[in-house]
Amino acid sequence: MSGSSRKSRRESWFWPVAVVALLCLGFGALGLGYVWQKNQVDRLGREIRLREQRLAELRLQNERLRRQLATLYTPRFLEQRVRELNLGLVPAHPSQVWRLPEPQGWPEPRTVAGRTEAGRADPG
Repeated sequence: MSGSSRKSRRESWFWPVAVVALLCLGFGALGLGYVWQKNQVDRLGREIRLREQRLAELRLQNERLRRQLATLYTPRFLEQRVRELNLGLVPAHPSQVWRLPEPQGWPEPRTVAGRTEAGRADPG
C-alpha cells in the first residue's frame, strides 16, 4: 500500500507542473512573437520613410531636369549654342520652307501578327 501511495503522489504533481511549463512556454513564445512583430513593424516603417524621402528627392530632381530640358529647347539657347560651336547655321529663308496640309482621314495601319505595318508592336 505504501508503494502505491508514493506512485500516486509522484503522478499527482507531474501534471500540474507539465501544464505550468506548457503555459510558460506558450506565454514566452507569444512574448517573443510580439517583440519580433513590433521590430518588423518598426523596421518596415523606417524603410517606408527612407523610400518616401528618396521618392521626394527623385521627384525634385525630375522637375529640375524637366526645367533644364525646357531651357535647352528654347530657340535663344539653341542659337547661342550654334554660335558657340561655330556651326554656321542660319534660319531658313521663307522660300526654302514647304508647308504641307495635314492629311485628313488617314486609314488605320493594318496589324499582322500583333505588329503594325511600320514594324512596331501593336499597343492593343
